[in-house]
Amino acid sequence: MAFTLTIDCGGGGIKGSVLDDAGTMRAQPLRVPTPYPLPPDLFVKTLVELGERLPSADRVTVGMPGMLRHGVVVATPHYVTRSGPRTKVDPELVQAWHGFDARTALAGAFGLPTLVLNDAEVHGAGVVAGTGCELILTLGTGLGCALFDGGKLAPHLEMSQAPVRWGMSYDTYIGEPERRRLGDALWSRRVRNVVEGLRPVFLWDRVYLGGGNSRLITPTQLARMGDDVVVVPNTAGIVGGVRAWTLRADDSR
Repeated sequence: MAFTLTIDCGGGGIKGSVLDDAGTMRAQPLRVPTPYPLPPDLFVKTLVELGERLPSADRVTVGMPGMLRHGVVVATPHYVTRSGPRTKVDPELVQAWHGFDARTALAGAFGLPTLVLNDAEVHGAGVVAGTGCELILTLGTGLGCALFDGGKLAPHLEMSQAPVRWGMSYDTYIGEPERRRLGDALWSRRVRNVVEGLRPVFLWDRVYLGGGNSRLITPTQLARMGDDVVVVPNTAGIVGGVRAWTLRADDSR
């Protein structure tokens, strides 16, 4: 039996646990605040220190925000800021993160086989049925997105950075600051509008709403979205760390 250390990296916090092959946690998830400013070396150090507080594992899965290709960071939205999400972007951090080979760096630091994916992709790995076109949208600091076709990861799209309304990106339009400003009822209506706006784009068989804020969608708005829209637990971001190893489109991803 192989044990997987899964670490779910968010804009506000980093949490992890160790799971067996069945996806059962061997320990309660541990969470630490995401430190800022966060250059890549501190990111690696933070994850290793978190892992040292958990049971030993045979491999590592890391989910982090942003565009990653083959474990290499193309862009990340939060970790390039000086004090956290929605604060000023530091050009030096942008340069440090762009092209950072997170998979190689973390594999070396942990001394274990390591898989690094977008956090929504790991989240989706924990919930998809493996048939048809399945979309996962994670609602938290911003918006995460991952698409699966027949249980295989499609190329990642940073939907969060696309414009949606009033000059806002999806990330801003339904992110945590707007939820706090609007309240859950109005924010839930925005989430429904986003889902309905994306429906003709993806023509999915099923869409999953995950992330920490998905549980705050009001029952009324959720019912109006239809039976093909399902809210899933935020723990999928950790549980998916096991299944992510079998749902990759290819071994190089």
